[in-house]
Amino acid sequence: MKVYNTLTRKKEDFKPINDNEVRIYSCGPTVYNYAHIGNLRTYVFMDMLRRVLEYNGYKLRHVMNITDVGHLVSDEDEGEDKMVKGAREQKKTPWEIAEYYTDVFMKDIKSLNIEVPEIIPKATEHIPEMLDFVNGLVDKGYGYETSDGIYFDIQKFSGYGKLSRANLDEQMAGARVEVNVEKRHPADFALWKKAPKEHIMQWPSPWGMGYPGWHIECSAMARKYLGDVFDIHTGGVDHIPVHHENEIAQSEALLGKPAVNYWMHGEFMMVNNGKMSKSLGNTYTISDLKSKGFDPLAFRYMCLNAHYRNKLNFTWEVMQSAQVSYDRFIDGVLAHKEGNDNVDAAVINEFRSDFEEAINDDLNIPKALGIAWNAVRYNKKSKQIFDLLNEMNRIFGFDLTKKSSQENAPEISPEIQKLIDERQQARAQKNWKRSDEIRDELKAMGIVIEDTSTGPKIKFI
Repeated sequence: MKVYNTLTRKKEDFKPINDNEVRIYSCGPTVYNYAHIGNLRTYVFMDMLRRVLEYNGYKLRHVMNITDVGHLVSDEDEGEDKMVKGAREQKKTPWEIAEYYTDVFMKDIKSLNIEVPEIIPKATEHIPEMLDFVNGLVDKGYGYETSDGIYFDIQKFSGYGKLSRANLDEQMAGARVEVNVEKRHPADFALWKKAPKEHIMQWPSPWGMGYPGWHIECSAMARKYLGDVFDIHTGGVDHIPVHHENEIAQSEALLGKPAVNYWMHGEFMMVNNGKMSKSLGNTYTISDLKSKGFDPLAFRYMCLNAHYRNKLNFTWEVMQSAQVSYDRFIDGVLAHKEGNDNVDAAVINEFRSDFEEAINDDLNIPKALGIAWNAVRYNKKSKQIFDLLNEMNRIFGFDLTKKSSQENAPEISPEIQKLIDERQQARAQKNWKRSDEIRDELKAMGIVIEDTSTGPKIKFI
C-alpha cells in the first residue's frame, strides 16, 4: 500500500509502527455550527483510508477529536472563541451548542455511512493533559508568557515550516500590523490563553484562569491515546499552513522527535468553481441535500468519483448527476444478485486484482469505482459478480440492500398533490396554458414534473 505523505510531498510505501495495528489521528469538527458538505468530504476521505486499511487486514486505533473550546475565529489565534461566539449568537451556553452540534455531526456521518473512529475525545475533558503539555514546553524554553497567554516561540524550533514549506523571513516581512505586540514573532501561536473574568469557558492553570489554544488540544489528545509516535495524521488541506504546522512544532519540541510518520490531507470542495465557506454564505448541509430529495449516499458517491487530493466542484447539477449514477450503480449491482450465469474465475480474479491495485495506490477510489462499473456491466448476470461487488463495497460503503433515494425525498403535501392533480386535469382538457402555469408554480417550489406514458413523474430539485 502506498500513501501520499504531505510532509515529503511524495507517495511512500506504508509501513506501520506495529505490524498488525495502525494508529490514526483525525482532526474532528469544531461543534459551534452545522458541518457543511465541504467539511464532510474530509470525513469521507478519512473513511476511505479506514476502509482500505481494514480491507488489508489491519486493526485500527483511530482518534477523532471534538473541539468544544479553544478554536478562535481566525486560525492564527485572533478573535473570539468560535464556541463562545456561537453560544452568544444562538443564545445558549457553549456546552449546550456543543452537545447539539456534536449530535447533528454524528448523525450526518452516520447518514454518509462513515465508520465511527474508535476514540472520540472532547477537548473540554482533557484540560489536565493540555496543561501538562504546555508546562513541558515552558520548561524546555519553547513557551513564553505574555499578558494574555502562553505562546510558542517558533524561532526556537528549527523545523518550523517543514510541512507547509513556509519561509519565516517572508512571514516576518509580510506580516500585518501585529495584533499582539508582545509576541516575539507574528506566527508565534497560543498554547494557553488567559481568560478575562467574564469569559464563559475557563479553567485554573499555573498562569491564572484560562483556556487552551486550539493546536495544543490535538497534540495532547493524540499523545494520550496513541502514544508519543503514531502512524497517520489526517485532516483537510486548510490545516496544513497553521494548525498542523503548529502541531508538528509543539509535539516535536516536547518529544525531541517526530510524532507522526505520515501526514495525509484531503483537498477542498468548491461550489460553482469558487470557495465554499460559512463566511461567504454558500455552504450546504446534509439536511439541505435531503430537503431537495437527494440521498446522502449519492453525495458519498460524488466524493468517491474524485481523488481525495483533487479539488471537487459542487453544483446542484453535479449532485443530480451523482444521484442518477448512484441509483444506476445500485440497480446494476442488484441485477447480478439472482444471476445464474457462470463466470470464469480468472475474470473475477482480474477484477479483484485491478481493484486492489487501485485502492492501494494512494486510495485511488475513482479508478476502483470504474473497475466496479466494468464488473456491473459485464455481459453475464452472475451471483459471482454480485459477491465480488459486495466485497468491493467494503470500501465504497454504499447501501446494496435497497435504493434509498426515494426514502429521503420530502413528503408531498396535500396542497402540492392538489396542484399536481389540477395540472393532470388541465392536460386532459388540453388546457396547456393552465398546465404550464402549474408546472412553473411547482418548479418554484423545487418540484419538476416529468410527463411519462404511465403518468407524471415527480423529481425534487
